[in-house]
Amino acid sequence: MANALTLLNDIFGYPAFRGQQQAIIEHLEAGGDGLVLMPTGGGKSLCYQIPSLLRRGVGIVVSPLIALMHDQVMALREAGVNAACLNSSLSSDEAAEVERGLLKGAYDLLYVAPERALTNRFQQLLERVERSPGIALFAIDEAHCVSQWGHDFRPEYIQLSILHERFPEVPRVALTATADALTRQEIITRLKLDDAPVFISSFDRPNIRYAIVEKIDARNQLLEFIRNGHDGDAGIVYCLSRKKVEETAAWLAGQRIRALPYHAGMSQTDRQRHQEAFLREDGVVMVATIAFGMGIDKPDVRFVAHLDLPKSVEGYYQETGRAGRDGQPADAWLAYGLGDVVQQQRMIEQSEADEQYKRVSSNKLDALLSLCESVTCRRVRLLDYFGEASQPCGNCDVCQEPPQTWDGTVAAQKALSAVYRTGQRFGAGHLIDVLQGRLTDRVIKLGHDKLSVFGIGADLDDKQWRGVFRQIVGMRLLAVDHDSFGALRLSDTSRAVLKGEQAVLLRSHSTKKKKAAGSARGKLLADSFDAAGRALWERLRTWRKATAEEHNAPAFVIFPDATLAELVQHCPQSEAALMQISGIGKRKLEAYGADLLKILNAHAEEHGLSVAPPPHPAATSPASIGGLSETASATLHLLRQGLTAREAAASRQFKESTILSHCAEAIAAGLLAPQTALSLTDDEMHDIAHAIQTHSANGELKPVFDALEGKYDYGVLKCVMAALEAG
Repeated sequence: MANALTLLNDIFGYPAFRGQQQAIIEHLEAGGDGLVLMPTGGGKSLCYQIPSLLRRGVGIVVSPLIALMHDQVMALREAGVNAACLNSSLSSDEAAEVERGLLKGAYDLLYVAPERALTNRFQQLLERVERSPGIALFAIDEAHCVSQWGHDFRPEYIQLSILHERFPEVPRVALTATADALTRQEIITRLKLDDAPVFISSFDRPNIRYAIVEKIDARNQLLEFIRNGHDGDAGIVYCLSRKKVEETAAWLAGQRIRALPYHAGMSQTDRQRHQEAFLREDGVVMVATIAFGMGIDKPDVRFVAHLDLPKSVEGYYQETGRAGRDGQPADAWLAYGLGDVVQQQRMIEQSEADEQYKRVSSNKLDALLSLCESVTCRRVRLLDYFGEASQPCGNCDVCQEPPQTWDGTVAAQKALSAVYRTGQRFGAGHLIDVLQGRLTDRVIKLGHDKLSVFGIGADLDDKQWRGVFRQIVGMRLLAVDHDSFGALRLSDTSRAVLKGEQAVLLRSHSTKKKKAAGSARGKLLADSFDAAGRALWERLRTWRKATAEEHNAPAFVIFPDATLAELVQHCPQSEAALMQISGIGKRKLEAYGADLLKILNAHAEEHGLSVAPPPHPAATSPASIGGLSETASATLHLLRQGLTAREAAASRQFKESTILSHCAEAIAAGLLAPQTALSLTDDEMHDIAHAIQTHSANGELKPVFDALEGKYDYGVLKCVMAALEAG
């Protein structure tokens, strides 16, 4: 396993494998098939990325979403892995270039959409690739999309067994973050993985705190949840309808929360623009339908909130799993009421699906309602659904404020009697008025004040009666008549309760004000820093943001928060020490090490920390020039041989922006003339220099970039700034 561990250290910057990663990688490297169930944030991608690098040929990854492909390809390239993607966002010329590279063996990994993977043209291309340079493996990501019972069903996934039929010698691995027993079996059957081992990691996400509240005033409840612990945090708010998404996003924006809508009815341009803002900016709250989320690899989402009930436990787990991918504390918050139950049941009954699908969907909804009404630990109930035993977490809303239960048999009998006596034609609101003995115009007009059930429920208030109706509908003691605008009617199980043959245990909701949801969560890493640590944290985040803008990438692709936090905690002051930080591999050290050490050593000097002395000349690499970092020295050596920055980038398999950063380092040290690094006229140099002197404050380049209307790359601006500073 030494080779795999070396790749893990050098490329991905992690010191050791987690959980079952090593066993999975060994199995795939040896040519075996497999099904991997691993929670979001558990490191699924490494399970196919490393075997692809170890085996001959290119790894073919089937991925359902363009956003997911682009993010993963970008992150792999940043780590020094040759990766590409084929999807509908590429022009025909760009796709042809990728295909040529594929045949030449230029890529370690290729991400492809399932629709393209199934075409005859792509299959024929794979046949040529199999001969040379070879196919390392097939990875089918988000494999739960194969399930016709699931909320992310993609018909194309069912046909992916063709990969095994046409390339039987190529190992396959299917991966998903969520799948109950039914979905697992469907994945195995559909993808013909009957003889493959199933690697199941724990479904537990211990950093996520689960809370489910009764929906009373949903918007203000949501606002209070955000204000009390998540002000300024990135989050996702899920709503069932497009209209509600638009209205909720606008309302939150009116409350001075940076909220953006996302749903399938928006234009592709607007969806892309909002998604980019969510990924690249801090503190954006995305209000969305379930069209948003799968494949969104943003690690610092601090909360996921549901304003409407999801369809199943799997959907709830999948959606809440988008919070806290970085392993730091996050919240999953859900508000639901009787209307949600009625709406979901109506959607099932009125769907055009066959009876089997409706039965399965109803069972899945029942399981979710059981989780919502649970009087025991949310985490225990959630994990039990996936067949995993656990102990109470002590951190969910139920563990922190255990609800009381009461014998609701009599209340249920009163509710059922009211439904029957009023003709099974009314919703909960009117029924509560009858039970409470209210002489409303409608009650009087219908003569319901003359019924025996009028006023028999005065012992409970409106909120308690709403809870009773919600729970007995959830228990299917009452059915919803969807042809009569959601009227409640007796079900087959009502009789036993009315005759006293079945007791009903109900959950009582606390009348005292709940603690703020955010107050119960653990501290984020940054919360524990002292004043000096916070200053370094902000300096590193500012550098990361600027670097991400230069590379046109989300900030977390450069480094996740966890890596920055380790840098603050340990303040490494040498390249060797940087390599001990999780998330910094050799390629990232080459690309960003010099910048990081400049920041870290300056911080150490300012605060009286010991600064690592520069390496003794005798111990310096022979390639080192004039005190530059080894990687910048290597670039300078190529430039002195007459290569352009673009040619040096191709030679070293770096991005041109990284090479230009090396050039800026050499220019600042007086070892390189800017004219050698840049193909600029004197007038262009003058224009850039003038813009820097006019618009740059504290070395920031974005105002300069904007002033020049994006005409020049950040790397070019950095080189000119270095020349100005060097005099």
